[in-house]
Amino acid sequence: MTQDGNQTQALQSALLANASGRISLPPGRFVVYGLAIPGNVVIEGVPGATWLIAAGSAVGTISGQSNVVLRDIGFVGDSGSEALLGIEAAQGVVLERCSFRDSPAVALSIHSAAVTIRDCDFSGHGDAAIHAMDSRGLVITGNRIAKCGNAGVRVWRSVEGPDGSIIVNNRILEIDWRGGGNGQNGNGINVFRADEVIVADNHISDCAFTAVRLNTTKNTQISGNVCRDCGEVAIFSEFAFSGSVVANNVVVGAATGISITNLDSGGQIAVCTGNIVRNITPKSAVNPDTIPIGIFVEAETTVTGNVVANVPGAGIAAGWGPFLRNVVVSSNVVSDCTIGIGVSVVEDAGAVMLSANQVGGSYQHAIAGMRWTEVIEPDLLANVGRYPHVTLG
Repeated sequence: MTQDGNQTQALQSALLANASGRISLPPGRFVVYGLAIPGNVVIEGVPGATWLIAAGSAVGTISGQSNVVLRDIGFVGDSGSEALLGIEAAQGVVLERCSFRDSPAVALSIHSAAVTIRDCDFSGHGDAAIHAMDSRGLVITGNRIAKCGNAGVRVWRSVEGPDGSIIVNNRILEIDWRGGGNGQNGNGINVFRADEVIVADNHISDCAFTAVRLNTTKNTQISGNVCRDCGEVAIFSEFAFSGSVVANNVVVGAATGISITNLDSGGQIAVCTGNIVRNITPKSAVNPDTIPIGIFVEAETTVTGNVVANVPGAGIAAGWGPFLRNVVVSSNVVSDCTIGIGVSVVEDAGAVMLSANQVGGSYQHAIAGMRWTEVIEPDLLANVGRYPHVTLG
């Protein structure tokens, strides 16, 4: 191949004529579009030197194929409203050490496929780095994602159900929300209607909204992540979720640290344990409805063994008005928060147990009864007998 003009036909012919199952691309910048990538092939470039340049549409698609490896190839350019690379109804696809740069929409689009993406670089995309729908075995590991317009990684399903995607050991930063809205954009990792997903050991920073956002998921784990400087809630489990595990994360800087919410939409059953949450901001620049709270929970949730510090509001908050049911807040350390622990004590609030928590540093109220955002019981421990739904363990 040469670098002059459109190289689509030359590369497509090479792919179709390949008999060895391996193609080596030379260094250079090659304009291509609409490639149909076959199965049972390894396509390799020269690290940092082989670039396939989009010209108004996708560079190519892996559709209905199996056993494809793309290695050390760069994808860049104007793909219009399409992704730079599309993968659909495929299995055994591996992307290694590839680069995706500066496209107006999604960098990598995956639909109904089993794909492993490792040690790749994504930067400068107008929408998301990776958008996966209805995955059948997705692994995203060791990648670097930066400066995307609406999302780092999206793992979605068209209908709620088991997904099993694994997102581990990635670095994600500088995610904007050009698409607007109140949370559907601006997230480092967004999981929607996809169950049994693992999000672990990622470093996520400078997201306009949320580092990790779960919406209507079941049995999903968020563990061991470092989340810095988020504009809204750093870790969010919302709407009709069930069975979220939020454990051993570090949250530094957000308008709310961890929120496990939406009992009104059926959100319930969670474990929130071993997290460090600190340096919560007084307000959110992107969502004025966000309240400064370290950890917030509502239903069938245990909050144990967390450390929360420096919150200009409640370090830990249990319930929002009547939306409180079967919550345990135990063995947490809370310091330098306006309210150490806030518990909803409005009519119809459900059962909550408090035990062995340590509130220290500077605070106005150690453990307070709340009517939404208003303190109506400044010393809940001294007057717990007034509130039969509150138990001291």
